Amino acid sequence: MGYAVAGKNVLVTGASTGIGAALAIGFAEAGATVGICARREPELAAVLAEVRAHSPASKMWAIDLDDLDSLDSFAAEVSLELGGLDVLVNNAGIPKRKNVLALDAAIVESVMRINYFSPVRLTLAFLPELIERGGRVVNISSVAARLGPPGEAAYTASKAALTGFSESMQADLAIAGHPVRIHLVNPGVIDTRLFHLPDNDPSLAAIEALPTSAVVAPVLDALDAGTFEIYIPGWFADVVGGKFPDTGAFLAGTVAWAREQSSNETD
Repeated sequence: MGYAVAGKNVLVTGASTGIGAALAIGFAEAGATVGICARREPELAAVLAEVRAHSPASKMWAIDLDDLDSLDSFAAEVSLELGGLDVLVNNAGIPKRKNVLALDAAIVESVMRINYFSPVRLTLAFLPELIERGGRVVNISSVAARLGPPGEAAYTASKAALTGFSESMQADLAIAGHPVRIHLVNPGVIDTRLFHLPDNDPSLAAIEALPTSAVVAPVLDALDAGTFEIYIPGWFADVVGGKFPDTGAFLAGTVAWAREQSSNETD
């Protein structure tokens, strides 16, 4: 049985740019009423204008998700203004490409607050309502959570935490017989500002970045089909599948590849 988003109320976090903006517009085009939130109000307002071209009742909230103690009241406000929530899309996130030798506790904790604790707090705040409405949770993780790339220890750990939480949450909900489904989305290299932000080391990724629009159809398809986990592009699933029989060998290959990349850059 499929899950159509037409007529549903959706909240997309981190929707002022990038994947979040693309998903917000995609949900609106599919017939949903969309709530969007992010810190940057001018950019958020520009996205809302595009969303409202397809879904006039959509709304926005300028909020800093780093303020974890504000999220319960924020969830209540969203629910009230949208008239209930059917789909929560936890997309907001920050990168931190730094060698582990350059990390400190403050950096790691700041990444965890945005990438892990804030989606968990929002999910728990909305969960009773999502259970009642037979809703969906879409967690935007990363292929980094499965592959452990070099130079991304803080980011990888935060996304791995979200991935593990998603797996156990889905199991708990299914055991209890609740109709809520969790969807885990693992994008690879997507053309967003996350790859160009200051205070991040250059990305070692040597593959062509996909446009943000490439995420929309797979997410909508996963909702409709009830698929738990997807990779974008899909071939990353094969890479992950090849890792786990011998993680040590995979890491040795990663180290050799990273050294070759660095050598090529200095030649």
